[in-house]
Amino acid sequence: MAGHRIFKLAFSELYPNYTNKAERKGRTKAEVDELILWLTGYSQAQLDELITPGNEVNLEEFFRDAPKMNPARAAITGSVCGVKLAEIEDPLMLEIRYLDKLIDELAKGKAMEKIRRTLPAPA
Repeated sequence: MAGHRIFKLAFSELYPNYTNKAERKGRTKAEVDELILWLTGYSQAQLDELITPGNEVNLEEFFRDAPKMNPARAAITGSVCGVKLAEIEDPLMLEIRYLDKLIDELAKGKAMEKIRRTLPAPA
């Protein structure tokens, strides 16, 4: 089964959409970067390389090669584009939507401390 066409979109082409959305709402590129680093484990230098115009690393590669996906991302809930995160079956699409949800929350003015979830204490 072929993957969704968004999987082949270059991350460097999508990144300006994230920053523009945040900046229109008074947030900063630095905050967008902070959330991406929190989610993926990339360093700022690695992210800077990935967002360089012309870099062809697509979303599938971006998430596959992420140094350490944050386990706290499982605490991200709700809907993105009318689709509940809990109902997304494709693992890559779920990662993409997690990032979308973080950027949505940032643009809605949510505090960074609330956006960056923490892992629940072990039972």
